[in-house]
Amino acid sequence: MDELESKTTPNAKNEGMFAVTGEPERSFPSAAVGIAAVVVAVVVAVLVVLSRRNSPAPAPTTLQPAAAYATNLEVSGEQISEASSLSGGKSTYVDGHIANHGPATVTAVTVQVIFANDVGMAPEIETVPLSLIRTRQPYVDTEPMSAAPLAPGGEADFRLIFESVNANWNLHVPEIRAIQVTSR
Repeated sequence: MDELESKTTPNAKNEGMFAVTGEPERSFPSAAVGIAAVVVAVVVAVLVVLSRRNSPAPAPTTLQPAAAYATNLEVSGEQISEASSLSGGKSTYVDGHIANHGPATVTAVTVQVIFANDVGMAPEIETVPLSLIRTRQPYVDTEPMSAAPLAPGGEADFRLIFESVNANWNLHVPEIRAIQVTSR
């Protein structure tokens, strides 16, 4: 019986798997704090880099400078046409020809089209991607330039489509300015 009492009494010494080792030592988790500080610093650095790279784009109606590669692109033969829809809408088409006289293959061009007027107001400025004409029969079908890149020395016909041009436009051929050129 003494044996049983010694195992159940509160002052008994426990051995083996259930041994009481006392209070665990508590220490400051410096390794965890160091890792957290490094992670926070990396996240802040990434956010700073991204905020500098992604500066706000200018408004599409603000006149922008021509792209550096634009001097290698020749736009010619511009023609204007209009079409009315059954719902009363009007579309304005600017067709033309583009030639690549530079050393790179052009995969995309963004242009600004400047519709002047004769009433002394600021011109209307539209920013659109340049679309190439893929077929003309049974109707004119366009595709993005990335579908048929313009190689050095290459030429292609293009069409720009506008759904609403101001009524004060003087109906002259608008100025077309390449503001972004993507090449490879």
